[in-house]
Amino acid sequence: MDQAKFQQILNWPPPRNLEALQSFLGFAIFYCRFIKNYSKKISSLTSFLKKNSHFPLNEEAVRQFHHFKEAFTIAPIISHFDPSLPTIVETDASDYALGAVLSQISYSGKHPIAFDSRKLLPAKLNYEFHDKELLGIVWALKRWRAFLLSLSSSFEVLTDHS
Repeated sequence: MDQAKFQQILNWPPPRNLEALQSFLGFAIFYCRFIKNYSKKISSLTSFLKKNSHFPLNEEAVRQFHHFKEAFTIAPIISHFDPSLPTIVETDASDYALGAVLSQISYSGKHPIAFDSRKLLPAKLNYEFHDKELLGIVWALKRWRAFLLSLSSSFEVLTDHS
């Protein structure tokens, strides 16, 4: 993305109505695979998509909006997948979202291949934390199944919960 587009994103004002919020989120969804923990970073914003939500955005949503815009300017460089390299699937679960990173280790270090995240469905919000972590692992393995099946060796799964 060129510098002019970065500046345009940074100058984007907080949405003042549902249409403006939908416009911003529609733009953002295209870049979600480049932003780690995308769903977690926009959770306060997506809550305003529900019926009976009132604008303007609350303080938490405005703060999240600005942090999310900054994430565009520091998004890591994604590498191409190479089935011959050691591969790592890292997952993380929070109270309301799942996140995962598919990475590979090359001669120059660890590089992200893909990011993904999603909000938890209401029925899964009450899961115990270890169950949310396991759900995140299963979801990530399904998400990147094609990559993982093409590997010439095994892969590693990491989670932050003991």
